[in-house]
Amino acid sequence: MIAFVNGRVAAAGPDGAVVEVGGVGLAVQCTPATLAGLRVGERAHVPTSLVVREDSLTLYGFADDDEKTVFELLQTASGVGPRLALAMLAVHDPNALRRAVATEDLNALTKVPGIGRKGAQRIVLELKDRLGMPLDGADGDTPAPSFAAAAWRAQVHAGLTNLGWTARDAEAAVDAVAAEVDGQDTSDIAALLKLAMRKLSR
Repeated sequence: MIAFVNGRVAAAGPDGAVVEVGGVGLAVQCTPATLAGLRVGERAHVPTSLVVREDSLTLYGFADDDEKTVFELLQTASGVGPRLALAMLAVHDPNALRRAVATEDLNALTKVPGIGRKGAQRIVLELKDRLGMPLDGADGDTPAPSFAAAAWRAQVHAGLTNLGWTARDAEAAVDAVAAEVDGQDTSDIAALLKLAMRKLSR
């Protein structure tokens, strides 16, 4: 079990990063919010979870230990594998997921690509006692701050600068994306980052 990696961030992309540890580059799959906190060329401490399959070893990285714990708990539900668990954390932060399950908010859960209403009901049934209540003690009326209306701009901007674009170019791309997605769902940070990259490549 690889509990964490600690080293220089050698590369970062829309879906993951490469962290150099002891001369070896470890590919780590991450949520966009986690990637936004990494800087290419700087050292990072990334809590990780190693998923072993017959044909692969995949390392998943997280912003903190709480996100990692929720990732692992999500996979104890029927039909939830690591990719879907990561997608859930890309759309909702850990407390938002706890809140959605605790309050049986199926609409929040079905915002995650790959989760239908029946799947959401199953997740609530199987995880309600495992995830527990939100750690902040919120009553569910406060949206997750990392996915508030303007937060996606900061995450996409950070992702672009991590990939080597200047702050000015990143800001222009974010403005262009904002104009295109005005009024639409902006919870899929990876999709927004890819859209911004396409605009910069024109």
